[in-house]
Amino acid sequence: MATQELIRLIDREELVALGKSLVRIPSFIGEETPIARWVASYMSSRGYEVDLQEVEPGWFQTVATLKGSGGGRSIMFNGHLDSNPLATGWDRDPFDPWVDGNRLYGAGIRNMKSGVASMIHAAEAIRKSGVKLKGDIVIACVLAELQGGLGTKYLIEHGYKTDVAVVTEPYGAHHIVTKHAGMVDFALHIKGRHPDTSDVNGVDAIPQMMKAIAAIYDTNLTHKPWDIEGLPWLKVGSVFGGRGESYDLRSVARNSDLCTAFMGISTVPGMSAATIRRDLETSLDKLKAADPDFQYELVNPIERKFNTWILDHPPMDMPVDEEIVQTIAGAYRQVTGDEPQGIGLPSSPLSARYGDDDAHLWTAGIPAPIYGPSGGTYGEDYTLIDEMELCSKVLALTALDVCR
Repeated sequence: MATQELIRLIDREELVALGKSLVRIPSFIGEETPIARWVASYMSSRGYEVDLQEVEPGWFQTVATLKGSGGGRSIMFNGHLDSNPLATGWDRDPFDPWVDGNRLYGAGIRNMKSGVASMIHAAEAIRKSGVKLKGDIVIACVLAELQGGLGTKYLIEHGYKTDVAVVTEPYGAHHIVTKHAGMVDFALHIKGRHPDTSDVNGVDAIPQMMKAIAAIYDTNLTHKPWDIEGLPWLKVGSVFGGRGESYDLRSVARNSDLCTAFMGISTVPGMSAATIRRDLETSLDKLKAADPDFQYELVNPIERKFNTWILDHPPMDMPVDEEIVQTIAGAYRQVTGDEPQGIGLPSSPLSARYGDDDAHLWTAGIPAPIYGPSGGTYGEDYTLIDEMELCSKVLALTALDVCR
């Protein structure tokens, strides 16, 4: 079929409406099942083969397939349904999405319901066109990407191994990304001790944690130089303390007997949880040697009770001459008449610091560049509608090229 005819089937209003529908269903980390069921219903009503996968008891994700006639190459569009906790600063209902000019606002729209909407709408353009493809288009709407990619790992291990894939993370519809950091997360537990008649001061875990955090930030992480600025990168993102393993806060004037911090490390090739642990323990053991009351436990993977990180994302470094990368670039040229603004690295060093599910796909032998619409930040959660529209057009042409 004529590519222009396929492009015309990308409908801006329908695309925005789909994005709004996804925003209206809260899907915080670990709470993806309701939106997975909604997507499953949406896709099955349109003739897709739908697999509502129970990754763990009661925890579902959706994989929908537009079947080809057979004998052709297959492509996966991959996007995650989970959203980060809400940042401060909302002055409107974050689950009642709205449009302001070229921006669509709503909770989770940037990362990454805009990308999920764009990839579903691209597949819908193919379906509506009536074109007969030989290969399958797999629409993977996965859970737990923000916990290290449990959903994508699960679908790979359960038979979804397409020839190529595209992950629609919000790196920008004018960039094709093939290289970025990995992610490793740790929990650090510091134990305190309550005062008693023989020890009137006890040990407060919170000041001990303050010393630990300073030592952690002074740690030199073992690594080989890589060509992404600012890596490796370590951040302590959450700290809380109180009484007992439930961190009870009802006695705030007393010593905290347990304080926990969560840290994320953006990694380069050659780094692992084991190498990071050795480096961190070297720093923390110095504190322990100087202070017998300093007691710590460093945990990876983080305990599941905290509902945070589950797996580690490896770093991604896929050659830019992979055929799927060039196919996306060719589709971009067809739509825009221009060259992509970037192929390879993300548009900013900050974006390059985060891990994504494309690395799991690449590790499984599936070339999987990132190509998706960009927008604001966690504090100002919006996506650029023009980029959603462009992304859908480019993905539709890419699928047509791969699967015909």
